[in-house]
Amino acid sequence: MPELSRFFGIIVAMYYNDHAPPHFHAKYGGGLASIRIDNGEILEGSLSPRALRLVEEWRILHQSELFDDWQRAQARQPLNRIEPLE
Repeated sequence: MPELSRFFGIIVAMYYNDHAPPHFHAKYGGGLASIRIDNGEILEGSLSPRALRLVEEWRILHQSELFDDWQRAQARQPLNRIEPLE
């Protein structure tokens, strides 16, 4: 699972062979969630409320970069790193 970003102990990654809708995976502590890029809906799993707030803030800031990486993943191209939340 290629890592896109890492901040405050949260790891954000994307799989190359993942299914639609466009989404990414966030892992924090024992939690793991699949999150839609367009609206932040949790497709599967869960994160703590604090981690989810941070991931949502990051998602909004980097939505276009996430969509670009989704397209790259579907084309089996190397993914670009995305700046962490500070």
